[in-house]
Amino acid sequence: MDILVVLEDSNGKIHRLSVEAIVGAQKFASAHNLSVSALVIGMNAEALSSEAAQYNIDKVLKVTNDLVSTYSSDGYTEVIRQIIERESPKYILFGHSYQVRDYVPKLSAKLRKPFLADSVAFDISEDSAVSTKQMYNAKLLSDIAPNEEPPYLISFQSATFNSDNINSGTAQIEDCDISFDSSIIKTQSEEPFKELGEDLDLSTANLIVSVGRGIGKEENIPLAKDLAETIGADLSSSRPVVDSGWLPSVHQVGSSGQSVAPKMYLALGISGAIQHVVGMKGSKNIVAINKDPDAPIFELADYGVVGDLLEILPKLTEALR
Repeated sequence: MDILVVLEDSNGKIHRLSVEAIVGAQKFASAHNLSVSALVIGMNAEALSSEAAQYNIDKVLKVTNDLVSTYSSDGYTEVIRQIIERESPKYILFGHSYQVRDYVPKLSAKLRKPFLADSVAFDISEDSAVSTKQMYNAKLLSDIAPNEEPPYLISFQSATFNSDNINSGTAQIEDCDISFDSSIIKTQSEEPFKELGEDLDLSTANLIVSVGRGIGKEENIPLAKDLAETIGADLSSSRPVVDSGWLPSVHQVGSSGQSVAPKMYLALGISGAIQHVVGMKGSKNIVAINKDPDAPIFELADYGVVGDLLEILPKLTEALR
């Protein structure tokens, strides 16, 4: 086995970041004539394996052990460790999700192999692997080549690869019998924290209106909400808006919030700090409105408007109503 992509469960479907990792695997496999396999774990492994089998990969490994029916860092670490020992993949790929950040460092330590985390680019050579990482708020790119023999653990930042570019195919599904003692599992994860009375998954949204500090004050948030309702979009925000208490944290997009990839992302009064950009740079079309012509968001935007947000918003909403 050359490449193994570990897939994450997102409410019974393959997590978007995992799909992006498959795209990366397909790209590397095509360029270097390598094989690609995927691994699914947990109570939804049946559904996930069926979904993964529709992609152009060689096979899907399925693990349904009761001890990993729900996620635990200890359980997942042990399952993947055994799969790596059995199948000997050279490259193990992940999407850089919160779950991956939780258990892959532990897996790396157990294997005594490097974890090339949060990569924005990756290349394979005959004798090594090279990961590109952003440093100093993305002002610098650093290439890292581990001085180790494979396997290498690599996770990819959101939008490193475009999920729309995935190639379809038919893969065989293989049941894997993995067993281990329950004493290995020292901790159990609780249900993810949710804001009381509100549950918002922005990762599947097609249209997003996102509001930043440039909105001025909490009393102006309804202007953004009105626009979102008019065009049938979800409402999100940058961290300063959440920190100020203007919107609940469930709306936050960025490195400490949700990662999104809508067809259109309308950024209202958002400067474009890297902490926000990493959560939305996978958007297909980005429209930015900001009074500062030098705002970093304009470097990323497909369309930009320089002007007073409070003057533009009501007129834009009325025109689209």
